Amino acid sequence: MQKGNDHMEGAEDKESEESMHDTSEQTARETNTPSPNLSQASPPRFVSAEELMETAKGVTNMALAHEIMVNQSFQLKPSEFPEGSLERRVKDIVHQAFWDYLESQLKEDPPKYGHVIQQLGEIKETLLSFLLPGHGHLRCRIEEVLDLTLIQQQAEKGAVDVDALSHFIIEMMGSLCAPIRDDDVQKLKEMTDFVPLLKAICSLLDLMKLDMANFAVNSIRPHLMQQSVEYERNKFQEFLDRQPNALDYTEKWLKDTMNGLSQASSIGASNDPPTLLPGHVHNQAYLRLLKWEHLLEPFPETVLMDQTRFQEMQQKTEKLVLLSSILLIVYTTTGEAITGLPGLIERLKNLVHANLADMHTPSFNLQETLLTIGEKLCLELNQCLIQHSYAMLTHVQKDTLMGQISATMQPDNTVRQLMGSRVQGYLLAALESSQHRTPPPLPGGLAPVSKELTELCARFSLLVNFNKLVFSPFYQKILHKCFSSETCSSTET
Repeated sequence: MQKGNDHMEGAEDKESEESMHDTSEQTARETNTPSPNLSQASPPRFVSAEELMETAKGVTNMALAHEIMVNQSFQLKPSEFPEGSLERRVKDIVHQAFWDYLESQLKEDPPKYGHVIQQLGEIKETLLSFLLPGHGHLRCRIEEVLDLTLIQQQAEKGAVDVDALSHFIIEMMGSLCAPIRDDDVQKLKEMTDFVPLLKAICSLLDLMKLDMANFAVNSIRPHLMQQSVEYERNKFQEFLDRQPNALDYTEKWLKDTMNGLSQASSIGASNDPPTLLPGHVHNQAYLRLLKWEHLLEPFPETVLMDQTRFQEMQQKTEKLVLLSSILLIVYTTTGEAITGLPGLIERLKNLVHANLADMHTPSFNLQETLLTIGEKLCLELNQCLIQHSYAMLTHVQKDTLMGQISATMQPDNTVRQLMGSRVQGYLLAALESSQHRTPPPLPGGLAPVSKELTELCARFSLLVNFNKLVFSPFYQKILHKCFSSETCSSTET
């Protein structure tokens, strides 16, 4: 499993660099936001290089544990340098030199088997590492056939049967590999040249190591929850001990959320505003992460490892809001003529979704895209109306429909705000009812995107609930402080 462990560490190099940057007040965040002057909050304690590296390592390990828990599709993958990079070229040259040298040794008279025996030893250890405690018979067979002492004696006499050894290794790999590798094993059986075959065997064994590591991750994930929560919490506390101001942005995030809710309650209430509950403030704070200005405002420290995930969900939410807004406009504008027509809503949804696929790319032009969507929807609607013996859209209906679709490009568009509010309400209801495991009822107008919204809600709830478990002691202290300050301010007033 050493290969898998090495890859785990290598896969987190980026997080390690970010963690080291986060511990310095003079370094910008990953989101390209300007580095704040933390000295205004509380002066940083200077740390040694050893402490800094140890902290970075701890945060890296914490990031890996966190990734395993919140990413249900987490998998280790082969570590490869980019095609054409210097590192890739050096690696390829070194590897090719090794195999060329091994082949040249075998072509000598008499052949030299030193490097071959070394490779067989590594193959043997790898095969043994795949075995479970109950695989006693297979263990004996591997030890017997790949007896390096015996193979060395045969080599000295020029009696090594490389074909028999290759055949045994391939058969053993076939019995131990995951079903997804069966075709690769079959390709090995078709190879005849020993050196290319040995090279292919080693490559496939590396993939089988990753398969085994991924199987282990999936197997232990259900048992990791409590340990992972405590581990992440302790690691963050260690980081906080070295950087006492490491919760400044988290405190601002929660305090700003509470202030915003208080102001909204005061404006909407005729009498005294209702008392805010910490849990409600906390859930609303998470919803704010789906509207975050990532280039303008630093992200809260406690959710920093998931900033990319929240950005992805934010983009998904914005796309679903716009998609559902356009579909609602189509059905309210066109009327009963298209209501209930089989397959129509799915075709319209796919059409809009395809045109919004690049919505968050720099080159995307929303105004032009909405015009294109309006024209295509009118064409699709007319074809469907004619097919079902209805009158085509009039010029007035077409102009009205295209105009209302184009108007959704404005964030304050009435329909877009309505659907955005309903999506936010659905996600909030999911957070507040997460203990009951019963999904909240779907708000009106969101039925066409119910599948996508449900998937988004599940990812969002999983991420939020795990974050709550890990950082609950820190959040409770911050919220208690915020509510105490609010109470004092109200009393003075």
